[in-house]
Amino acid sequence: MAQRPENNDALVRQAEVVISFILRAGVVVSGVIIALGSLLYFIEAARQPHGPHATSHELTAIGGIAHALLTGDPLAIIMLGLILLLLTPVLRVIVSIGAFALERDWRYVAITSLVLIILIISFLLGKGGA
Repeated sequence: MAQRPENNDALVRQAEVVISFILRAGVVVSGVIIALGSLLYFIEAARQPHGPHATSHELTAIGGIAHALLTGDPLAIIMLGLILLLLTPVLRVIVSIGAFALERDWRYVAITSLVLIILIISFLLGKGGA
């Protein structure tokens, strides 16, 4: 059964609302985390006469960031915020694939899936800080 145009329009509008919420929430949450990490970094810098300690963890890998988060490293908190900021558009693409699938718009499902694959490959091939 084909969906009526009214139902399809409502579905498109609902998908747009969800996508806009994801984008806004991702930016706000990551901004708050980055601000918190920055505040903690400057508090730590004020307490130490020679500035904040150099982190002993490798903050260019997820495992290193996770380990440093467990120790409360302010730089790791900032990195977490940046990772969330980078993942926000990826989540938007994933939701878009679902929205296009609900609309049964298979051409855009394929195109958006290709965009997701390209994003994932770019993250896997990227060399942070190198």
